[in-house]
Amino acid sequence: MPDRTVVVASSVGLHARPASLFCQAVARIGVPVLLTGASGRSVNAASILGVLSLGIGPGESVTLEADGERAEIALDELVALLSVDLDLE
Repeated sequence: MPDRTVVVASSVGLHARPASLFCQAVARIGVPVLLTGASGRSVNAASILGVLSLGIGPGESVTLEADGERAEIALDELVALLSVDLDLE
C-alpha cells in the first residue's frame, strides 16, 4: 500500500473546518485512505470523527496510506491539500 508523509500546514491543525474539507476530499476521491497521526494511531481518513479524534495540531507530520487503483493519484491530491493552510481557503 503506497503512503506519503506530510506536515499539516493549517494554522489550527486538522480541527473543525480543515478536517471537514480534508474528509470531504477523501470521500470525493473514492479511494480507501488511512490517516496516521504522531501517536501512531490510524483512522479512516473519510471519517470526520476519526480525524478529529487524532488531535492533529499545526506543523504535525501525518502519514496517509491509500489502497486501490488510484492510490498514488489520491495521495498526491491529499498531500497537496494538507500542504496549504485550509483556514485561508
